Amino acid sequence: MKKTISLFFVSVVLFSSIATQAHAGIKIFSCEPEWSALATELGATAADVYTATHGLQDPHHIQARPSLIARVRNADLVICTGAELEVGWLPLLLQQSGNPKIQVGQTGYFMATDFVKKLEVPKRVDRSMGDIHAEGNPHIQLDPRLIATVALALSQRMQQIDPFQREHYANSYKQFSERWQQAIQRWNQLAAPLKGVPVVSQHNGFVYLYDWLGIQEIAVLEPQHGVDPSVSHLQKILNNLKQKPARMVIYAGYQDPRASQWLNKNAGLPAVQLPFTVGGSTSANNLYSLMDDTLAKLLKANNP
Repeated sequence: MKKTISLFFVSVVLFSSIATQAHAGIKIFSCEPEWSALATELGATAADVYTATHGLQDPHHIQARPSLIARVRNADLVICTGAELEVGWLPLLLQQSGNPKIQVGQTGYFMATDFVKKLEVPKRVDRSMGDIHAEGNPHIQLDPRLIATVALALSQRMQQIDPFQREHYANSYKQFSERWQQAIQRWNQLAAPLKGVPVVSQHNGFVYLYDWLGIQEIAVLEPQHGVDPSVSHLQKILNNLKQKPARMVIYAGYQDPRASQWLNKNAGLPAVQLPFTVGGSTSANNLYSLMDDTLAKLLKANNP
């Protein structure tokens, strides 16, 4: 009798172990830190999230390293920004991985910009326009309203890929959504003084932030997308600012600050380094603190 009970106990333990391994969680490969942070919020303990980049890297220019290929090969879900932001490296990762689950058009392929209305979609594209994105501006991560839209789509996709833990993902999304909407209300009130404020950007990576807050971008330091400005170009912007003043010049944490610092020195404009994504500053360690830190720096520059 004891032997029978022991065998039954061993069988239960083995079955539980096998079941746990079979549903150990969804393996996620994220191209950018903001999507890793969102996937972690929505997946909690049921998601194993790997991030290909960090907050002080330019997501346009990443090498398709063997280590990244190995990560994609074992992923159940690839989450990236899309809209050609990763066009220089993601297609190679997908091709070299040999993973059929995460190829274009498959359930495991998730591009965040596919679920929102994109800004700055060009009517035409040619080489004279520089490094322009034909599908529109991809940098949606600083508009919390768009994060909310992506979160719903991502939660649904995670439930589809891992139906065994559908209820877990649904509950995680509900908790996140409620907290996020409360945060948006707080941010809207906090950022009210920024409406209509004229700014200069080093790179046009903040258009969604400006659209949300009502900030007016009156100049961009880059003469073309991805092209560093010359001194003569900066001088031209400086002359224009005499007629149409700005309140600050804004650049991302991953960017070379010299162009913004030149304008700071010659025009007296505060040069504001925004985190741009999770990990882009010491304070921006999740989606909530990313928004908190961004608004704090903008408000400080607006009222020095």
